[in-house]
Amino acid sequence: MTQIDDDIGTLLEEMTLHEKAAQLAGTYVGTMDETRTVDDAEEMVREHGIGFVTPFGYGASPHRDSARVVEIANELQRVAREETRLGIPILIPVDAIHGHAYVEDTTVFPHNMAIAAARDRGLAEQVGTVTATEVAATGSNLTYGPTCDVARDPRWGRTFETFGESPYLTGELASAKARGIHDAPVDVAAMAKHFPAYGEPERGEDASPVDKSVSSLYRDFLPPFETVLAEGVEGVMPSYNSINGEPSHGSHYWLSEVLRDELGFEGYVASDWNGINMLHQNHGVAENQKDSVKRSFTAGVDVHSLGEVDHIDHLVSLVESGAVDESAVDESVRRVLQLKSDLGLFEDPFVDAEESAETLNSDRQHGIALDAARESMTLLKNDGDCLPFDPDTDEILITGPNADSLVNQVGGWSLKEEHELDGTTVREGIEGLVSAGTTVTYERGSGIDEPDDIDAAVAAARDADEAVVVLGENWYLHEFGPQGVNGPTERFPNRAQLSLPDAQRKLLEAVLETGTPTALVLVTGRPLAISWAAEHVDAILQAYYPGAEGGQAVAETLFGEHNPSGKLPISVPRSEGQLPVRHNYLPHPYPIGPDEHLPSYDPLFAFGHGLSYSHFEYRDLSVASETVREDSSVRVSVTLANTGGRTGEEVVQLFGGRDYSSVVTPVEELVGFQRVALDEGEETTVEFEVSSDVFDVVRPDGTSRFEAGPISLRCELLETSLVAVNGN
Repeated sequence: MTQIDDDIGTLLEEMTLHEKAAQLAGTYVGTMDETRTVDDAEEMVREHGIGFVTPFGYGASPHRDSARVVEIANELQRVAREETRLGIPILIPVDAIHGHAYVEDTTVFPHNMAIAAARDRGLAEQVGTVTATEVAATGSNLTYGPTCDVARDPRWGRTFETFGESPYLTGELASAKARGIHDAPVDVAAMAKHFPAYGEPERGEDASPVDKSVSSLYRDFLPPFETVLAEGVEGVMPSYNSINGEPSHGSHYWLSEVLRDELGFEGYVASDWNGINMLHQNHGVAENQKDSVKRSFTAGVDVHSLGEVDHIDHLVSLVESGAVDESAVDESVRRVLQLKSDLGLFEDPFVDAEESAETLNSDRQHGIALDAARESMTLLKNDGDCLPFDPDTDEILITGPNADSLVNQVGGWSLKEEHELDGTTVREGIEGLVSAGTTVTYERGSGIDEPDDIDAAVAAARDADEAVVVLGENWYLHEFGPQGVNGPTERFPNRAQLSLPDAQRKLLEAVLETGTPTALVLVTGRPLAISWAAEHVDAILQAYYPGAEGGQAVAETLFGEHNPSGKLPISVPRSEGQLPVRHNYLPHPYPIGPDEHLPSYDPLFAFGHGLSYSHFEYRDLSVASETVREDSSVRVSVTLANTGGRTGEEVVQLFGGRDYSSVVTPVEELVGFQRVALDEGEETTVEFEVSSDVFDVVRPDGTSRFEAGPISLRCELLETSLVAVNGN
């Protein structure tokens, strides 16, 4: 036993039951159901020894100024250290989903969906490191992330927070982000979320039930968590929804039997904010708040993130009545104290204000955000080499609701007032890039779902040599309504509508009718069903929510200073009625013949699609061995040549699937990816080391096994195969 273990054990022995329960409860500063001030939070720390406080770094806090949040963090820690009996420091968690974006003067990265388009593990690590560095600089010590949810219904309002529809891609990038957080020169904890399955809710409605087979849960949802847990994340957050009738926050099966016993997680589990109260308020599986506390705690939730004094009192009462064993409380408290010790909070929980100001928002960190936005740019269509545009042209029109809006560009889980944000819009990026003699005209043309002065945009388009139409979605999170910047829930964006609203489509149609060469840029959190645009517009650039520097990346891509290389991390449907549409669908019979059946996978743009201004040629896909055995790997290689007219980067993607097995398995899954840069005329051999376990077969009970049989591999249009064999 180490000295730290001895110290924590001694501290636990000194703690009263009330002090223990307080370490498992949190509070906030801001206005939700009730308003809490900094003074209120200090009082809860002082009088009750509460263990967690979220005073900033989330949407409902009024505190955004970077200097002020440092003051708040230091004062709360001072109260905890100096004005409580035991002097236990607090944990200060934040929602740093794509950088520390709820605090001013920080680096706002593209959202995870864009990072997934970049397919760059090293980039994801850098994003994690910068995020942790800036989080620590403001006095926080825990970030709610990485997100491990697999997005299997693009109607869901949290799609943009995810790394897309591939379990493998999600696991690789979420673990890279966690690795970056841990590699930062500061001590910040990471929390994987939302366990175990959140990304395919009924109706696409946030937190609605996920009713899936056990085999689907183990095949499609759990793998990213397994990969991230292997990185050693300190926390796990359950999902709000129920899984096959059992709410995650009250599930002993998922939180204890699977998460701890099966997956071996040893860190602490924290509620997703009000998730414990939802057991009685919404799910109807508990009688009252006290019953919800009992069910969640015995299921495996250590910390009630917004529990406050009520949680403390209920947990004390449950122990005193014998309904909860105090030794279980001790174990939860030990996890929390261990984390606080590991983060160095007992030694020094304070932040130097001058060092904080020097750390935030540096040119280097801005540069990483810009690189991330560049790598994510995904060129969906470029008929007739419409792009890149000529920066030396006489006149350019910029139009659309997302052409000059930083709020829409950064997307949700960010500040949502223009004056609070610092960055480059698409309009500003183009104005700063084109030649001095070029006239740039900006006409908004339309709002997100309401008409503006389309006539002015059309008149400008007639005079222009090139037109850039920037459409898409606005700021939102979870669902799409009043908490955002777009009004009631029935307005676009919403779950029922993935197509562009009439106002935006009419603007696009009117500009196209002028005959001016036009590029459509989509700033959006989800894949939109843009069938009309895909048929009529020559060039379409998917920009996702590209972050504060995204306007510069879009401009560089449109005018050829940057060669696009992003690949779709999620399939783009033709319409809402086509859903679900995923590359890793399950095969099935065609009772009256395949000619009478619509294709099972026929998206508008497929998972992995993305064009370049270069041309890349693939050849000689091969395997080093014709067989693969359990607990081994196989080396796969392919030759890649840049036969285009310029230097470019290509993301080489390897897909694999079983030809047959004992149960139905996906037709194919992404099993490898690498980003490769090649000069014009250069070629290279790209090698993948593919672990045999990616070909394991998940059975109906959720267990996996390695089965003998043929396996097919695909890289672009090339195919090869090998055989899985049992035995030595």
